[in-house]
Amino acid sequence: MRNISFERQYIIHPAGSCLVSFGNTKVICTVSIENSVPPFKRDSGEGWLTAEYAMLPGSTGSRKRRELLKRDGRSTEIQRLIGRSLRAAVFLERLGEVTLTVDCDVLQADGGTRTASITGAWIALYDALTVLAEKQEKSGAEYYLKGQLAAVSVGIVNGEIICDLDYAHDSKAEVDMNVVRLDDQLVEVQGTGEGGTFTRSELNRLLDAADKGIEEIFVAQRSILKL
Repeated sequence: MRNISFERQYIIHPAGSCLVSFGNTKVICTVSIENSVPPFKRDSGEGWLTAEYAMLPGSTGSRKRRELLKRDGRSTEIQRLIGRSLRAAVFLERLGEVTLTVDCDVLQADGGTRTASITGAWIALYDALTVLAEKQEKSGAEYYLKGQLAAVSVGIVNGEIICDLDYAHDSKAEVDMNVVRLDDQLVEVQGTGEGGTFTRSELNRLLDAADKGIEEIFVAQRSILKL
């Protein structure tokens, strides 16, 4: 595992924000609260959570063009993953008719931006739900949350299992996998044979490595939130 750190309330305006670092990968995650819901949620009494993801121009070795008119396929896939993962962690029916908008902007990319985004966004979400709980006179963020959420990448590089891949590992990985967990339950597993294939036994070893990594992340999350 690379060194992982969180800086809460990094931006003053959103209800929740967090700068998350996985080694040299740095992502700023914010959560905004709106007192409205999309049309398909109106009059349901339920809230909604949606996510957006982008890489800033200076986040990569060569300048990343801004996605002004249309998001590229990769960004769309990642923001959907972030949204699905965070929705799995929230009791939407307890929110009331509000929308939580999660924005994840990559300041610096060195592998694992989607897993860092999910992990940091859960911190920002916790703080935003604390604000919402005060407004709605609930007991705290835990009232809305189903559990603790984190994600990590794992892979097979030169025949070895690696947890939390940086770009150097990711670029030559035979197998690349992203694992999202809510407490002890799997939310999503994305596994691909990039330059090779993998056996069922190797899959189990990859998941075991992800479990160990996520347990470390859980400890770091609880520490920064003082839980």
